[in-house]
Amino acid sequence: MSQSGPHPERPAPCRPPERRRDAGPAPEPVDVTTAPGTGRTSDTVRASDAEREAVVERLRIASVEGRLTFEELTERTEAAYAAVARGDLELITADLPGLGAPGANPAPAQVKRRFSAVMGDCKERIVGRIDGPLEAVSVMGDVELDLRGAQVPTGEVHIAVTAVMGDVKIIVPDGVSIVLTGHNFLGDRRVAVRDPHPGARVPVVRVTAHAVMGDIKIVDDEHHGPLRNALTTWWKDRR
Repeated sequence: MSQSGPHPERPAPCRPPERRRDAGPAPEPVDVTTAPGTGRTSDTVRASDAEREAVVERLRIASVEGRLTFEELTERTEAAYAAVARGDLELITADLPGLGAPGANPAPAQVKRRFSAVMGDCKERIVGRIDGPLEAVSVMGDVELDLRGAQVPTGEVHIAVTAVMGDVKIIVPDGVSIVLTGHNFLGDRRVAVRDPHPGARVPVVRVTAHAVMGDIKIVDDEHHGPLRNALTTWWKDRR
């Protein structure tokens, strides 16, 4: 009686290889908030142009809802365009509610819209809501308008200025865009503001200025108080 051939060997079941005793501790789980291969958190991921524009639009909506003053709107808009990482953008809107939240109560409307000085002085810091054009007239006097604390839901201010043997000074937040038109006769019209980020949708101040032997000046915060700003920066650097 012939003997049957040897039975084929069955493959051994697959098992994960046992760790060697001297292989060291198990690796730590990967943090999903860290960019692969960089060791950087998601806050340091570079922001795109579309993300910057989305933040600027959110700031505009917050201004319409009465949450930001003209100065805050321009400061944050400028910061959004200068942001490098997503974390920088998140900081800009950290104190704002999400889209669709109930709107805040806007500032009371700016009732006084004509500011004049005839052989005298007129200084106004506007903190109300600007819903229409403003007018400044100086006849042998001085008019100063400060727009930094105003609320501007449209993101745009229109001002008609006339200076006859007098001076008119308009103070705007840093980072706004100035559009100046008009005429001067034996007078001067000057704009001393920093240029906004190229191509940025920043708030706009449109000034129609007519000067007759007078001066009309539009300045931002940086040029309005250079000594004060220098002292403030010096004090912050010391802390």
